[in-house]
Amino acid sequence: MATISMLSSFPAASLPSSFEPRSSSSFKCFLGFNSKLVSSSCFSFTNNHPSKGSLVIGCSLADGNGSSVKRTTLHDLYEKEGQSPWYDNLCRPVTDLLPLIENGVRGVTSNPAIFQKAISSSNAYNDQFRELVQSGKDIKRVYWGLVVKDIQDACKLFEPIYDQTDGGDGYVSVEVNPGLADDTEVTIEAAKKLHKAVDRPNVYIKIPATAPCIPSIKEVIATGISVNVTLIFSLARYEAVIDAYLDGLEASGLSDLSRVTSVASFFVSRVDTVIDKMPEKIGTPEALDLRGKAAVAQAALAYQLYQKKFSGPRWEALVKKGAKKQRLLWASTSVKNPSYPDTLYVDRLIGPETVSTMPDQALQAFIDHGTVSRTIDANVSEAEGIYSALEKLGIDWTYVGKQLEDEGVESFKKSFDSLLDTLQEKANSIKMHSL
Repeated sequence: MATISMLSSFPAASLPSSFEPRSSSSFKCFLGFNSKLVSSSCFSFTNNHPSKGSLVIGCSLADGNGSSVKRTTLHDLYEKEGQSPWYDNLCRPVTDLLPLIENGVRGVTSNPAIFQKAISSSNAYNDQFRELVQSGKDIKRVYWGLVVKDIQDACKLFEPIYDQTDGGDGYVSVEVNPGLADDTEVTIEAAKKLHKAVDRPNVYIKIPATAPCIPSIKEVIATGISVNVTLIFSLARYEAVIDAYLDGLEASGLSDLSRVTSVASFFVSRVDTVIDKMPEKIGTPEALDLRGKAAVAQAALAYQLYQKKFSGPRWEALVKKGAKKQRLLWASTSVKNPSYPDTLYVDRLIGPETVSTMPDQALQAFIDHGTVSRTIDANVSEAEGIYSALEKLGIDWTYVGKQLEDEGVESFKKSFDSLLDTLQEKANSIKMHSL
């Protein structure tokens, strides 16, 4: 608690002029494929299709003489189907996000695992790390100093999108300490302090959808802070998340709700990873035919729930105060089973007023050969049939959701703690050499 309370002491990171987003007339970028991987940072892509080569981010800083910006399926996804493509990754140099923004990416999500990989595998954090350590800050404050700077810098890059959409898009998400997932009150305080430390209008504070944190979500929303609710794995928990958002808006006392927004991050691929084991165990043709269908079916039903909850008298009363819908965000969109199509959890979940956040593999695949077409509610009856058929096989959706939630929280805790251990060892080394 004491460590968390110190979070607000971090100064806002000022951006050098080179961090200002360049206009499209002077900053020309393109996405293409090449037989060799070209990369200068963590924002690189590998290709599992040998015949296709690797995705290349290319930029020209010429004054009008560079290659023109190439339209991608990401532009079509947003403009034709109303779904916002976000990128599920963040590291330094943050300016390497600019080519992705130029080519259709409209927001960024991060989590403790992403920061563990970024900070532990890059030298780009060394100078700030050394400065924070030598200033006498403890290792948790050092961690948050590094993270807050990345989030602030990324928010600056996406601010034009945020402004153009009147706060509808262009968000960057950062998660509270995952170790607080079972503590309602401390999560509320941590979210407030993290929001104050970042101090950007387009930041989403990520709060896990654990039972203890459902009340936290309501209270944080009520204070006017925008929230990305993460680690949602079941319809029952998703409905509780929506209710927490609505309750928070109603309790806020704000006359203008237009700047309080939220997304509900519904995880998909991991659902199939767990549920597929049941049909495989049974082994009948009927059971085996259900493999790889659970996650998309449940997501389709989640979209139906979204449409139902954000309509009617209660919602209309909030709309009169400027309230915006809590968009569904599809998370965990990379395919875990290599026998499934690599765009499965993007192509099949396209619909208006939604977000799809994609890690490198999924983003590359969708840009290369994704199909832009409204699919999320193309066959609701089929989704209902799959959901029921799996229940008849013995699948307890609520139990599966809780299992995945526990695993997700534990995974993020492990990443968070592991990175702190790594940073502590590095800090000890710096202190020894300074003696």
